[in-house]
Amino acid sequence: MGREKVFRFKQFTVLNDRTAMKVGTDGVLLGAWCPVEGAGRVLDVGTGCGVIALMIAQRNSQAIISGIDIDQDAIDEARINFADSPWGDRLTAIECDFNEMPSGDCYDLIVSNPPYFTDSLLPPDKSRTTARHTQFLSYRQLIDGATRRLADNGSIALISPIEAEREIIEAATFSSIPVKQMTRVVSKSGTAPKRILWRLTHASIPYQEDTLTIADHNGQFTSEYIALTRDFYLKM
Repeated sequence: MGREKVFRFKQFTVLNDRTAMKVGTDGVLLGAWCPVEGAGRVLDVGTGCGVIALMIAQRNSQAIISGIDIDQDAIDEARINFADSPWGDRLTAIECDFNEMPSGDCYDLIVSNPPYFTDSLLPPDKSRTTARHTQFLSYRQLIDGATRRLADNGSIALISPIEAEREIIEAATFSSIPVKQMTRVVSKSGTAPKRILWRLTHASIPYQEDTLTIADHNGQFTSEYIALTRDFYLKM
């Protein structure tokens, strides 16, 4: 097994050789940031190699987590990663189209690192296209479907490009679920935000809007980014 095919975290290792979407900053940010306290049942939509599900399992020792994906290669890898982790008994990977999931199941947290090629050229690789183009799962479909599968006071947590802000707010309005938290992500101090972390929920919590900066002017990780990710990254 080549070293480039494996991503090592402090408490688990992720094989991401066959899955279309590799381990990246977006997924790690969402896995470290999303609200997991009190979440008994969690659904990870578009789980890929399963990194977000694994991070949630590490953060919440009680959560039962299902990761779904339409890509069989991704599910095969997620199953390996789940089984090889310390939390294999709480993690399940299922080949499934979110649009076709039964609505009867109810989750305390639905998390997704969703498609973000809405207005750009399709990537050349077919499996990456399947994994990441909104023709398969739009923000409105994702948020509407997640809202119908949420437990009372459950949360939807997402990460998106900054350009999707209006689309996600409109989708949340369409599904009648309030946006309660927005964290704009700045890659380097002094530059414009490129990502937004979202929490949508009916829970009675105050609205919060803030910014997370990953690196300072010198390219060094900020203290806030280290605090968020230190339980996962070996280099922190």
